[in-house]
Amino acid sequence: MNAFVIDAFEFCRINGSREGTMPVAEMTRLTKDCFDSSGTIAWRIDGNVAGKTGYPQMTLSVSGAVQLTCQRCLAPFSYQIDSSTVLVLAKDDEHADEIDESIDDEAIDVIVGTRAMNVADLIEDEALLALPFVPKHDVCPDSTLVDIAATEKKSPFAALKGLASE
Repeated sequence: MNAFVIDAFEFCRINGSREGTMPVAEMTRLTKDCFDSSGTIAWRIDGNVAGKTGYPQMTLSVSGAVQLTCQRCLAPFSYQIDSSTVLVLAKDDEHADEIDESIDDEAIDVIVGTRAMNVADLIEDEALLALPFVPKHDVCPDSTLVDIAATEKKSPFAALKGLASE
C-alpha cells in the first residue's frame, strides 16, 4: 500500500485537505473480506481544530464499490461503500480516554494522533468498518442453493418422532 504520511496535528492546525483514490488491490486487509481485489476507493480527508469539540479533528470520507461474497447464495455482488467519520486527535491513550468521556458522542471517534500518521491505513480502516457484518444480496439472483439447503434441512428430532409412533 502506498504510504501517505502526514503530521496529523499540523494538518488539523492548517485546515489541511487532501483527496484521491486508492485501488482496492492495495488494501490487503480489505481484500481479505472481498470476493476479488477489483475497484477503487475515493477518499477525502479534511483537518481542523474548531468543530464542536475544540480538539484537533479530521473528517474522513470514503466511497466506492467493492465485490463481496453473498453469505446466502455464495455469489459475488457489488457493494457500494459510502462512509464518513470524524476522528478527534489525542496526544496519547490517557488523553484519548479523557476526550472520549468529555465528548460522549458515539458518532465521533477519538484516536491517538501522531506526527507521522499513515492516512492510507485510516482510509482502509474506514472502508473495512463500512462493510456489512453479513454481506448478502437483497434478493439472491440464483436461489437454487438456498432452496436446496432449505428443503434438505431436517429436524434432528425427526428420527425420534418416528420412534414415538411405533
